[in-house]
Amino acid sequence: MCTSPSLALDSYSPSLAVHVDSPPTIPTLTTSYAHGTSSKSLLFSTVGGSLQASAERFPDREAVVFLQDGVRKTFSQLQQDVDQAAAGLLALGLKRGDRLGMWGPNTYEWVLFQFASAKAGIILVSVNPAYQVQELEFALRKVGCNAIVCPTQFKTQKYCDMLRQICPEMDTAIPGSVKSARLPDLHTVIVTDSRQPGMYHLEDVMQAGSSQHMQQLEELQKKLSFDDPINIQFTSGTTGNPKGATLSHHNIVNNAYFIGMRLGYDWRVRVCLPVPMYHCFGSVGGGIVMATHGITLVSPSTGYDGRANLAAMESERCTFVYGTPTMYIDMLGQPDLAKFDLSSVEGGIMAGSPCPPEIVKKVISTMGIKEFVIAYGTTETSPVSFCGFPTDNLERKSETVGCIASHIEAKVVDPGSGQLVPLGISGELMIRGYCVMLEYWGDVAKTDECIAKDRWYKTGDIASLDKYGFCRIEGRIKDMIIRGGENIYPAEIEQFLHTHPKVQEAQVIGIKDERMGEEVCACLKLKAGQDCSAEDIKAYCKGKPKSLKCTVILFLSSFPSDCSFQDPTFRKGNLSNHILLLKAKLTSPAEISHYG
Repeated sequence: MCTSPSLALDSYSPSLAVHVDSPPTIPTLTTSYAHGTSSKSLLFSTVGGSLQASAERFPDREAVVFLQDGVRKTFSQLQQDVDQAAAGLLALGLKRGDRLGMWGPNTYEWVLFQFASAKAGIILVSVNPAYQVQELEFALRKVGCNAIVCPTQFKTQKYCDMLRQICPEMDTAIPGSVKSARLPDLHTVIVTDSRQPGMYHLEDVMQAGSSQHMQQLEELQKKLSFDDPINIQFTSGTTGNPKGATLSHHNIVNNAYFIGMRLGYDWRVRVCLPVPMYHCFGSVGGGIVMATHGITLVSPSTGYDGRANLAAMESERCTFVYGTPTMYIDMLGQPDLAKFDLSSVEGGIMAGSPCPPEIVKKVISTMGIKEFVIAYGTTETSPVSFCGFPTDNLERKSETVGCIASHIEAKVVDPGSGQLVPLGISGELMIRGYCVMLEYWGDVAKTDECIAKDRWYKTGDIASLDKYGFCRIEGRIKDMIIRGGENIYPAEIEQFLHTHPKVQEAQVIGIKDERMGEEVCACLKLKAGQDCSAEDIKAYCKGKPKSLKCTVILFLSSFPSDCSFQDPTFRKGNLSNHILLLKAKLTSPAEISHYG
């Protein structure tokens, strides 16, 4: 047995594998490399094929329930709608390999087009429903979107109006024949809930497909490959613009299947899904898991509502629930939590941002969700690479992000040398296996930065492994701020704040927050002779993308010279530590303005 921390992986030993069909009971790892082995083989299904199989197996079982909109569809009904929509997309002139953007909150149409596009071989582009005009234009241009689907508006987000700002040509265009100077690839816009000039209505798509298009769709199934790209998810590092993580059928179908097996989805049937569909957590952990395991997805509300989650779990007798830490904090904070009957809820999963151990413990003890787990992953890994077992003990549930997943490799290396570190020692976590994305769409340089030639994906996270294959996440090499599950990038906010006429210098840091996990703190040095308040800064941010807004604002006379804003330990410290570090550099403590 080799125990060298610098073990070369070509000297692989069975002792480095962890059999993960059930919780490992024998300590097999001797260094910081783990391979999750399984008696179950990888699947070779496409997304459309997975749904078809479940529709044939469970035709009368509910597939999706959207409570706010009053939509209930069995697998048979969903499959029929998907086939009609897919044929309609072909009738509108879209073809295999085209990109279709889905832009909006959690609605039935999101799931419908997730599977209709896949069945037609069209790549679904998951567009953040909170995107503003500038972000939307960049995303659609980056991947060359040929079509986009959206509602007219949701809350303050006026989707059709924003599209018109980018493509004023739509007002005089024939639907399906948009010619945009700013979005040259876009020709088709589909609105789910109203008729708009230059745009198709959803009904048009559903009625467009003839028997000929149905036949064309059937023939297409024989040509689709499970290695084809089928989903683009936007993600980003701490600097630069968002990148389009490109995932294949093989990536997401297998991730959904094996995580579902770990969570017991071969026998659980009803899942409460409040997480956003545009994110991998919702689209893969929700939609694709539904297709591969035949579970029922229950969407409590179009936008997040903690009380609606509890009501949905009670009324729909859900057996499982998803959520980010912030979502669980909101549910725990409902004043009438004890009045809800959650006795049907056997398990749950927390993911999307760092999971505080005390919140995990409260969910288990207060909400009575005993088979609760944490999952870890990244968009680039489809997304889950570590996940707990429902029967794990409390320490593993609250202190780790779970065990290595099936058919996935992980290693922890010294960030400088790239050498494996000894077991239990911290280093950069790297992932390899079927789950690693194909590429960043149209960006070879960025792809090569994070995926080595040997296909190891660099997560940028600091972690350690134990001898059973469980992982602890201890920090981030990247200085990304995660606010309530949303990735916030300091450089983007700093660049924006530098456009304020009174700001000379801006540095943005993340601070701990009990509810959101982290909040954004802007440290500002004003230009000489200028006067500015926190309210002025917040007003300047109003109407801008959510990611540009700061919760805490510090006004400094100078920036610290003996500590770095770029140091992750500084960025990730708590507010009191920041103030202690900064007070020495202030001319007066009164210069600190804190708005929680």
